[in-house]
Amino acid sequence: MNARRLFLALVGSTALTFGSAAAASAKTIDVVASFTVLADVVKNVGGDHVNVKSLVPPDGDPHEFEPSPDDAKAVGAAAVTFLSGEGLENWFQRLAKASGTKAKPVVVSSGIKTHTFEEDGKKVTDPHVWNSIPNVLIWVGNIEKALAKADPADAAAFKANAESYTKELKDLNASIHAKIDGVPRDKRKVLTSHDAFGYYGKEYGVTFLSPLGVSTETEASAADVAELIDQIKKEDIKVYFFENSNDPRLIKQIADATGATAGGELYPEALSPADGPASTYLKLMQYNTDQIVNAISK
Repeated sequence: MNARRLFLALVGSTALTFGSAAAASAKTIDVVASFTVLADVVKNVGGDHVNVKSLVPPDGDPHEFEPSPDDAKAVGAAAVTFLSGEGLENWFQRLAKASGTKAKPVVVSSGIKTHTFEEDGKKVTDPHVWNSIPNVLIWVGNIEKALAKADPADAAAFKANAESYTKELKDLNASIHAKIDGVPRDKRKVLTSHDAFGYYGKEYGVTFLSPLGVSTETEASAADVAELIDQIKKEDIKVYFFENSNDPRLIKQIADATGATAGGELYPEALSPADGPASTYLKLMQYNTDQIVNAISK
């Protein structure tokens, strides 16, 4: 072999070696998230190093979800499983048992200051923490730590992704405040299907009324509905919203009784499909805010 051929052979061999090393280092781990909002946040932190499966599908209700055998397999095979916690995924315990996994799920809402309510004489925690962006910033930190523990080789990438996503979240939070602050406070009142916007209301200064509690599994009595109708009339609430993952019939009946007009559809706890208006968490928060501001500004 002459010198030129030897040189080319060595270059080719070196390229193959580096290519194989790069492929070997490009690790991707399988992770599971309980519902679409959380799955999207995990994907933003994990980037190309994670394959994320959401157990609850787009437009699905995370309160009343019924897991399948395939969901059990996914949890059993996952490097990490993420839950929001605070009573949202009451179905997960039996799913984990069916999966055979010994690994504990990561509860991303750990560290968030939660709200509590009285429902049927019991104190319950509002699980809908993600409807306030500052709470999701805590999610991001918890997710980054869990992914770095599961895949230490890519910890730097997770950190960089988390920092970039944090900036997007903070920018959007400032934008939401600016939009809602432009509406007089006495107009910031809306009617929704269930009590999913407590954290949004506290963070951004909007009052939400609803016939159902923090879970769609609850039922409103005739007396509760009558009391709510009186309150809506007294407070002169003029706008109601459907929710993408819930039955609209009760809220429509209440609206008919009070004269409230439809403001559109909100996405309180489930992303839309990819071709919908709320296919990511950032889009969900932007879309919900635009819907609310447009309705209460009229």
